[in-house]
Amino acid sequence: MSTVSMQLAAASGLMSLALFIVAVGLLALLAGGFWMNSRVKYREPPRPRPEEQPQLPMEGPVREVRQNRESQDVPQTPKGGRPLTPYELSNMDSRPSESKDRPRWSKGSSGSFGGGGLGAH
Repeated sequence: MSTVSMQLAAASGLMSLALFIVAVGLLALLAGGFWMNSRVKYREPPRPRPEEQPQLPMEGPVREVRQNRESQDVPQTPKGGRPLTPYELSNMDSRPSESKDRPRWSKGSSGSFGGGGLGAH
């Protein structure tokens, strides 16, 4: 055998050994991950039993209520008076609306602020 082929064989053997060590290292990392996962799961509380699951109310399922709401008007500032600060305003409640029509957005508008629509024209 020539020295060139011996050097190639030695380099090939070292490359095989390095790949084998990398593969064993990856398998060790994978096994460690499974081991840590099992430790974390072991410390978690057990899953609730069927009798511990939430139950429906006696009246049956709760239904969604759809209604239009109107906000209270902000008090008008008297001419020459000082405007109210947010701290001076009460909690502005809302009340059911007399109108049953649902509000609709302008055509070409997304209906939300900054929603990317063309806006009202």
